[in-house]
Amino acid sequence: MKKILIVNGPNLNLLGRREPGVYGSTSFDDYLSQLRQRYPDVEIDYYQSNVEGCLIDRMQADGFGGCDGIVLNAGAYTHTSVALHDCIRAIECPVIEVHISNVHQREEFRHHSFLSSACRGVICGFGLDSYRLAVEALLA
Repeated sequence: MKKILIVNGPNLNLLGRREPGVYGSTSFDDYLSQLRQRYPDVEIDYYQSNVEGCLIDRMQADGFGGCDGIVLNAGAYTHTSVALHDCIRAIECPVIEVHISNVHQREEFRHHSFLSSACRGVICGFGLDSYRLAVEALLA
């Protein structure tokens, strides 16, 4: 059985309530339930933290044989974190960077990612379905 870890960064615990015009009105727990039903033969673990170091600790814990891939939405840390970049480079499993919105249609500071060059790929702009696309990429 394949194992995929989804890691969400700061403020993504507010999905469904936070700026529904940008992020939609579905909570991540509801979406995660649908995703797990869609892939019954894949173990999908989920972790969310508003703390950068906790995200790194979890990715390091699973990134050396603990999972087959990581789907990472680092939220605002995408645009600021050299530490997450270094973590992605250090771990063994592939990481797909995900964004719910199309960050290139938003504020200019969101156009640059410190993570993209360390990730296997980047998916953005497809709402919560961006996570499914990332799972598909890891399974392929």
